[in-house]
Amino acid sequence: MKRAYFKWLLLIPFFFLILGCKSGQSSIKEKGRSGNENWVGTWATAQMLVEPNNMPPEPGLGENTIRQIIRVSIGGKQLRLRFSNIFSDHPTVLKSVSVANVAAAPGIDPATQKILRFNGNPEITMNPEQEVFSDAFDFDLKPGQLLAITIHYGSASQKTSGHPGSRTTSYILQGDNIANAAFSGAIKTDHWYSIMGVDVVATKKSANIVCLGNSITDGRGSGTNKQNRWTDILSARLLANKKTDHIGVLNLGIGGNCVTKGGLGPTALNRFDRDVLSQKGTKWLIILEGVNDIGGIKNPENTTLKAQELIEAYKVIIDKAHAKGIKVYGCTILPFQKSFYDAPYRQEARDIVNAWIRNSNAFDAVIDYDKAMASQTDPKAILSDMHDGDFLHPNESGYLRMGEAVDLDLFK
Repeated sequence: MKRAYFKWLLLIPFFFLILGCKSGQSSIKEKGRSGNENWVGTWATAQMLVEPNNMPPEPGLGENTIRQIIRVSIGGKQLRLRFSNIFSDHPTVLKSVSVANVAAAPGIDPATQKILRFNGNPEITMNPEQEVFSDAFDFDLKPGQLLAITIHYGSASQKTSGHPGSRTTSYILQGDNIANAAFSGAIKTDHWYSIMGVDVVATKKSANIVCLGNSITDGRGSGTNKQNRWTDILSARLLANKKTDHIGVLNLGIGGNCVTKGGLGPTALNRFDRDVLSQKGTKWLIILEGVNDIGGIKNPENTTLKAQELIEAYKVIIDKAHAKGIKVYGCTILPFQKSFYDAPYRQEARDIVNAWIRNSNAFDAVIDYDKAMASQTDPKAILSDMHDGDFLHPNESGYLRMGEAVDLDLFK
């Protein structure tokens, strides 16, 4: 008994040593992240399989360097980036990636350039159907600024994940040009590839709005390199208001997208978990989708069925968002009379859906874009000076009107 008791006495210091080590590890973690800070998305773009006509021009991505420009919403002192190989069937190698402030695109301020790491390494291989985050790094990101993301690729999958509707010019140079500040002589293309999101460490009160939609959210009809989609206008207004300057805006629109089936890219239902629920710091969802579903109705007898199908899909989206504590704001579908979608039975479907959006009380609030954009003399048509010539997509003035139509009190 005495011998056993003595052995236990000898073990006591080791127990305290183990407890001390665990305590020390906990302290290190706490020092790494302040208790009143968290990750919040400041920029994101929806992923799809890039169609053949939107693939990178020669010399292509493999073994070459692309510089892509984005406009962030909220700022921060620490960042991480998210990259996509989701729709690819072969690995894609990122040999080196950097971020920097834009001087005059494609030029950057070299003093601000930071090389990213992935699990401590500058290179990473993204497997098929994979997405990756960079390691966190220090960077003084200003609210609303332009940021250049430069990627030197190794081998790149021929099936490319990206976002064709960037409305922003990207630049490609042959070979390794990661440290090339000027990027002179680059080949231009108005598409994004591989880049998926940017998160910042922000205060606990910081949050973002995810805008889920089709080409009208993606910005068809807005100005290339002008950053004047309706979501950009909303973001600028939020940043200019002291009560909302901690709120970011993430544009998850895809041109030609549908809610239930058909269209371009994965449907809103199929991409919802990745494009909405996986974002960090999301408190609100704005959904402006459905016109392509309605425009795809072939037979008048399917009108009520398609309208109800859309309504049921909205209910699924609302329930999934609410389960995560996200408020959902529904947007009425804009007028499309005189457009290539115009037909009496499609107008009827739009009326059914818009009436439900306005009157069902299923959404936490309604943003009535139909009312904001309708002609006073012909309410089934978009304002004559607010569309891009097709009576469907807003022009730059139309997107300004849409961005200004959102009540900022919804986010206070």
